[in-house]
Amino acid sequence: MEATLRPLSWLGIVRLGLVQAALGAIVVLTTSTLNRVMVVELALPAMLPGLLVGLHYAMQIFRPRLGYGSDLGGRRTPWIIGGMAVLAAGGALAAIATAWMATWLLTGIVLAVIAFLMIGIGVGAAGTSLLVLLAKRTAPERRSAAASIAWVMMIAGFIVTTIIAGRALDPYSGGRLIIVSSTVSAIALLLAIAGIWNIEGEVLPHQRVTIAPRGTSFTRELKEIWADSKVRRFAIFIFVSMLAYSAQDLILEPFAGAVFGMTPGETTRLSGTQHSGALIGMMLVPLVNMLVPAWRTRTGPWIVGGCIASALSLSSLALAALVGPPWPLQLSVLALGITNGAYAIAAIGAMMNLVGAGQRDREGTRMGVWGASQAISFGLGGLLGTLASDAARYVLPSPSLSYAAVFAAEAGLFLAAAYLAIWIGQPLSKDNAESSLAVAAQAGSMT
Repeated sequence: MEATLRPLSWLGIVRLGLVQAALGAIVVLTTSTLNRVMVVELALPAMLPGLLVGLHYAMQIFRPRLGYGSDLGGRRTPWIIGGMAVLAAGGALAAIATAWMATWLLTGIVLAVIAFLMIGIGVGAAGTSLLVLLAKRTAPERRSAAASIAWVMMIAGFIVTTIIAGRALDPYSGGRLIIVSSTVSAIALLLAIAGIWNIEGEVLPHQRVTIAPRGTSFTRELKEIWADSKVRRFAIFIFVSMLAYSAQDLILEPFAGAVFGMTPGETTRLSGTQHSGALIGMMLVPLVNMLVPAWRTRTGPWIVGGCIASALSLSSLALAALVGPPWPLQLSVLALGITNGAYAIAAIGAMMNLVGAGQRDREGTRMGVWGASQAISFGLGGLLGTLASDAARYVLPSPSLSYAAVFAAEAGLFLAAAYLAIWIGQPLSKDNAESSLAVAAQAGSMT
């Protein structure tokens, strides 16, 4: 099978970012709004939404198989649209399940399990193929900027959805929840279709894409890809760094309340400070790359530097736990957001650069391996962070020491990730370099 490709224009990159924003709009309602409704309005144990969200992350283990499926077909658009359709249906079904829990608890929980399984599969199918398409169709010098655009638009999708849906949900009722969530899912699906439509079909003559042969064994393909040292080491790096990245998510606000005496509203604004910092970090990478052209295709220094800077930011939070209220906590949290944002964008840029190295017909499977590593680590990180915090409280004499110990451990993980990432900045081997140049010639990008 043959296809012809040309690099995406900035408008094309923004259109793919629109798909990412649509994906984020559905996910943010299912992982935050429904979580709050179950715990507050329905007075259910917090473990229930925690397990459901964990189920969504667990389904990401199928990303390699979903990516392999898109490799066989050679086209990513059907997988993106199909994945978004499953995600949208899952988002609406999750709202129905939550509303049902008020009167038919067991039935609602069973339906919610089905819904979150669909959400996980939908995110895996759409997200994996979207990243592959963005990586293949973006010129190398634009990849960092493309990744920043896509992820900034995703966060914008978070913000816009929560603001509009939050207002539409008041006063709360189960019926209103279903209507709002279903409307968001439907609009997101339409936006995704509009964003992806005809993107993959833009062509130039005399440029060929090799498609994975039909009939190949997924298990065999996966083993061969895992045998590639670059794939394996990058997957391990992603797992370790995302473990450090996500472990503080569920303990930052409790820490600010317990040690600094902040109110729930103040800790919520503190999280807003962190997200604002992440946006700054995500925009900082492409901005500096524009000013320093030699850095445009070099993600290694950004990743190593971002991991080390993130470790320093977490160390400042450890000191904040020991010092208490005199410490400028807002600045430490802002610094953590900036450094995490820069690291994340650089890591996604490296993922895009590496996806075409080696076998050019396995981009989806390779991206699926890394996506699975990221999702599993992210889900595990939140759980381990809270468990470590609770365990430290039993061992150490004060909450301040327990939080300081957890933040210091996370800083250590980031330093380990920086060590693992050093090789990312090294030149590719001759074979991989030739392959990457071939892909760059065909194609013409972080999270």
